Amino acid sequence: MTATETPTETAMRSRSRRVRPARTFRFGDRVSLRVRPRGLAVGTGLVAAITAVFAVLLMVGEYEIPLDKVVLALAGGGERLDLFFVRDVRLPRAWVAVLVGASLGVAGAVFQSLSRNPLGSPDIIGFTGGAATGAVAVILVFGGTMLQVSLGAVAGGVGTAALVYLLAMKRGVQGYRLILVGIGISAMLLSVRDYLLTRADLTEAKTAQIWMIGSLNARGWTEVISVCVCMAILLPVIFALAPRLRLMEMGDQTAGALGVPVQATQAVALIAASALTGAAIAVAGPISFIALAAPQLARRLLHSTGTAFFGAALMGALLLIAADLVAQRALAPAQLPVGAVTAVIGGSYLVWLLYREWRTGRA
Repeated sequence: MTATETPTETAMRSRSRRVRPARTFRFGDRVSLRVRPRGLAVGTGLVAAITAVFAVLLMVGEYEIPLDKVVLALAGGGERLDLFFVRDVRLPRAWVAVLVGASLGVAGAVFQSLSRNPLGSPDIIGFTGGAATGAVAVILVFGGTMLQVSLGAVAGGVGTAALVYLLAMKRGVQGYRLILVGIGISAMLLSVRDYLLTRADLTEAKTAQIWMIGSLNARGWTEVISVCVCMAILLPVIFALAPRLRLMEMGDQTAGALGVPVQATQAVALIAASALTGAAIAVAGPISFIALAAPQLARRLLHSTGTAFFGAALMGALLLIAADLVAQRALAPAQLPVGAVTAVIGGSYLVWLLYREWRTGRA
């Protein structure tokens, strides 16, 4: 450690030394692929864990089905009851959990990259609250259908992102200013939701309250298709911006000197990540803490000094599908809302994260 080097910088330098260099595979003269051995191992492990939990979700329930019959039902064979539970009930719910978890993981990685802060997730900044307020307003004020509620969630999330970005912008957007403005906007949106609940009748208020906990109960192929469409549109935009976002983590001035259009990249990334958050919330409700925890857990597993978007997607999918398994089986035959499980796990993670930030002098 040099005389001017802090302990945190020393730890980062030590960690970077442990990371094995990427290997480049060339296919002809124009196509090449860079692969980090640790990244490949972690990605394979996360996919294997997701597959294992996915298979368990298809097997367990009030009507338990052995694995061989699950495989037979997925292939279109077997008894009628097996086909109904596997293909019409459990399979779409499991896919919704994977897709929503992946969406929240990527959105959280974008927000944490922009704010350069592990607390900069849509839950903390207020975009989740904006999407929830948009959906609740459609439920209580307009009595909207499920499609209209989904559109309200997306509009609420994007509108909140635009408002927070404009209020936080002063010669660019700084991380702590973005978080503080987001916390303030989130508190105001919470008061709006509480006011709407006090003005609604009992049935509508109960419907909105259940929705706000976040649940995957009774989710079907319609929700799977809607999330897939949103991911197919938004993920290419975010992954295309990933190299610029990694350069911006070194500071706006450095990124600008390297040719990155900082403000345009910030605006496009915020809108895309907010729309992805809104799409996820539209089908599952405001499930908390996945976007906060997934990017940081993936980053630690990968020993990466920058944001790992693909790793965050896999970790988000694993966290939500595992939380859904706990929600279904912890108090069986009663089922918990998955949002209650993620809140318990995520709250513990947030306490640990704040303690760690305090120990390292960053909070």
